Amino acid sequence: MSEAKRDAEVRPAGLTGSRPQGAMAQLSHEQLATTQRETLEAPRRRYGPGAKALFALLDAVYGKPRTLSKFKVLELVARVPYQSWEQVAYIAITHTHQRPDLARRVFDRVTESRGQEDNEQWHLLILEEMIARSDSREGWIRFTLFPQLLAFVYYQLSWLLYVIRPAWSYRLNADFEDHAEHEYAYLVAEHPEWEEQPFESVFAADYAEVDSVADLFRMISYDERVHKNESLAAMAAPRFS
Repeated sequence: MSEAKRDAEVRPAGLTGSRPQGAMAQLSHEQLATTQRETLEAPRRRYGPGAKALFALLDAVYGKPRTLSKFKVLELVARVPYQSWEQVAYIAITHTHQRPDLARRVFDRVTESRGQEDNEQWHLLILEEMIARSDSREGWIRFTLFPQLLAFVYYQLSWLLYVIRPAWSYRLNADFEDHAEHEYAYLVAEHPEWEEQPFESVFAADYAEVDSVADLFRMISYDERVHKNESLAAMAAPRFS
């Protein structure tokens, strides 16, 4: 089954009123298990030089083992492209006062980017909560200073690529989201004990009501797949189509 056909079977929930974007869809345990299996069986994208350099840097600083602290850094960086696209769109709106149809399309792009950014923010909040509960010790330089510097550089790169040629920025993000999708799927496979661990969080009602920690991370993996496919679709479209 093609990737596009698989993803069409479960459609993103989209924005719900004025609430920040929660999970990209409401899936049952069976659907989540299926999406994880599909991800594990699917080959990774052929990552570009920028994505390869980023992933190598993360492995060098945080090691190759999949830890919640490393995923927290991943999520902090994941918000950045959507922030940069949103900023470019806001700037563009100021030059569309004589073309209300274009202004509306630009504003729709702002709304889309904000929803994607909010979704990534929920991932980050949940991970931070889980890490705090585990009493894991994180060094200030590796887990506060360095991630902020990395996010700053990644923001500038995403913004510059988007201004020069949007498809380049979308491709970089598709690579990043594909990597995240697979990493979360493998994380679940490495922790079978999570199948029996209930997901309890102050953010559950805002993000997604799932039964187990395993399904939580399957849900996040699926979110990353949706973001990847959104970026792949945007690569073929004009900046504000």
